[in-house]
Amino acid sequence: MNLPRYDYVPNEEFTDYEFYSEGPNGQIKKMITFTVAQEKPVLIYNLAFGDVDDKGGINDAVTSNNDDRDKVLATVAHSINDFCYRHGNHLIFAQGSDAVRTRLYQMGISRNLDEINKEFEIKGLTNKGWEPFKKNVNYNAFLTNRK
Repeated sequence: MNLPRYDYVPNEEFTDYEFYSEGPNGQIKKMITFTVAQEKPVLIYNLAFGDVDDKGGINDAVTSNNDDRDKVLATVAHSINDFCYRHGNHLIFAQGSDAVRTRLYQMGISRNLDEINKEFEIKGLTNKGWEPFKKNVNYNAFLTNRK
């Protein structure tokens, strides 16, 4: 993807990616992490990200308001690409910590759908199940993998 993003530093296993958001609220340390959510019938990883808290964990409920939402989301997308390159093209599950945040992710995906579709397949979860992501449909979660 050719969108502005932050540089990140992965851990040795390439499962955690740290970066700094920069904006009117200063530098805010963020982390993206991939953990196994399901092993069978197919391997699915859960993607979580948010601000790094005082204990080194992820706070995915805080709103940073650092005016860099799209750059942060592009950084997350790039980490998915890197993670899949290193671990195999597995499915990645993502959902916001609440409905508002899930909607925020959906709007970011919609704004950049043409660019995202160049490298990723993305599905959205409705009450009827998984379907290919379409604009103007409300989703409860997202599932993606590299093409």
